[in-house]
Amino acid sequence: MGVCFVNNGSKPENIVANLQFLNKKKGLPPVHSWNPPFCGDIDMRISRDGRWHYNGSPIGRESMVKLFASVLRHDDDGHYYLVTPVEKVRIQVDDAPFVAVSAEARDGANGPEYLFTTNVGDEVVLSNEHNLKMIKSMKTGEFVPYIRVRDRLDALVNRNVFYQLVAEAVETRVTEGIELSIRSQGQNYSLGVVEGG
Repeated sequence: MGVCFVNNGSKPENIVANLQFLNKKKGLPPVHSWNPPFCGDIDMRISRDGRWHYNGSPIGRESMVKLFASVLRHDDDGHYYLVTPVEKVRIQVDDAPFVAVSAEARDGANGPEYLFTTNVGDEVVLSNEHNLKMIKSMKTGEFVPYIRVRDRLDALVNRNVFYQLVAEAVETRVTEGIELSIRSQGQNYSLGVVEGG
């Protein structure tokens, strides 16, 4: 039976301690196969720029942030959790948990493709599995780009990367104006439509 550290003044170090048993294997821990008890909320937040905070202060250790990111899960209830084999704690995520900080156009096995890298070092190739979608912001009404990193975890494509993609996009005339799209692994991904054109 796991111990719920969150009820005893939980600290990030407790979560780290619960993961010490993991071998340094390649790949991510199997968080979806773990079903530990829910131990409540922890004062941890991922801000819109992808920075992790604990008790209102940024977490400066990159290795700790990457460890937390590796055990992050987005459950059916819409909440985000850090999950270890012995406890599950809820954290706050302002937007998407990750930020796509670079996109590289390259030749892949299936033709041209885009490789995206996140702020925590994840690399994903834009594809059906790692789809790019434009979602309308509830706050601004503008469409914002996101790419699926894994499971139900997305990365917000940062502004500089999005401008790069727009500059490299193919223009196609449509009824509403000019549609901008990029191509990766044989699929076209829309970046939106410029009205008028």
